[in-house]
Amino acid sequence: MSLMNYLKGQFLEIIQFQDDSRDTLVWRFPDEDKEVKRGAQLIVRESQVAQFIYLGQFGDTFAPGKHDLVTDNIPILSTLKGWKYGLESPFKADVYFINTRLFTGNKWGTSNPVMMRDPDFGIVRVRAFGTFDFRISDPKLFLKEVSGSDHHFRLDEFADTMRSRIVSVFTDALASAKVPVLDLATRYGELGEALLPLINPQTQSKYGIEITSFILENASVPPEVEQAIDKRSSMSAIGNLNDYVKFQMAEGMSKGGTGVAGSAAEIAMGFGMAQQMMAQGAFQVASTAPSATTAAPALDILTPAQVAQSLGVSEADVIASIEAGDLKGKKIGSQYRITPAALNEFLAH
Repeated sequence: MSLMNYLKGQFLEIIQFQDDSRDTLVWRFPDEDKEVKRGAQLIVRESQVAQFIYLGQFGDTFAPGKHDLVTDNIPILSTLKGWKYGLESPFKADVYFINTRLFTGNKWGTSNPVMMRDPDFGIVRVRAFGTFDFRISDPKLFLKEVSGSDHHFRLDEFADTMRSRIVSVFTDALASAKVPVLDLATRYGELGEALLPLINPQTQSKYGIEITSFILENASVPPEVEQAIDKRSSMSAIGNLNDYVKFQMAEGMSKGGTGVAGSAAEIAMGFGMAQQMMAQGAFQVASTAPSATTAAPALDILTPAQVAQSLGVSEADVIASIEAGDLKGKKIGSQYRITPAALNEFLAH
């Protein structure tokens, strides 16, 4: 081998990355301890950016195109290396190719429920998952904060690295947006678009990536909150307590319930729901402190406590209905008494 061919073999003359994969984010050119020859060609293809790093410091960044590596083209590297008479000799530097195309369909999800403050239900735990599309918008920041010195940083590594960070950003954005759980569970498409302006500033400033699409596919809350949402929806349609009771009574009678005890048993669960909804403020019923009960009444009359127990509401609610004139009851001494006929009449209307 001639000296010329030997020397030629020690220098890099063409630097390029022919990407035939669909999952490469960052790729470091394998220099094999070779030096870059003055005038070497750097070929950067579309959807790529080439980043030079010299002794751990960021050098020049090259956009798509064909570049001759001479002093005029690499001013930052020339300054870092401190050549007094220009770039006349070969040099050593790491060259990273960053893929700037759009990466679609990346999954995100909460491994554990996240806490959020809701105006209707207080503090609730929410699980959520979905997909997002992204591209690298700041190659230097992405190299520094995400991929590091990895010589071949792939999409699966990005998913492992960024999943918890994306969830953290989503949680912060959700807290800032103050989206009620009722909207969170029913308006997935709109919510993803609404959160995007809150998510992007954080991902761009922290990690150098732009989220172009953020999709919330599902958000789930604990079963007790789901039940409360269902109850709230039911009561919005039904209206007030009296109408709700009548509706439940009609349902019970259509199923063959007979007598006060049978009707009460059939609607007990429905009244339990009504009681919980009153406690949550879905509707208001005036209440009066219950009076102390006395000895058990005869079988043909009922005390407010017995009616309340049968229907699954509080005794105060029964007394309030009596005093409002909705439920007919006779006051004997200091206690109210309700006949089965009066109760049936109340429930039938």
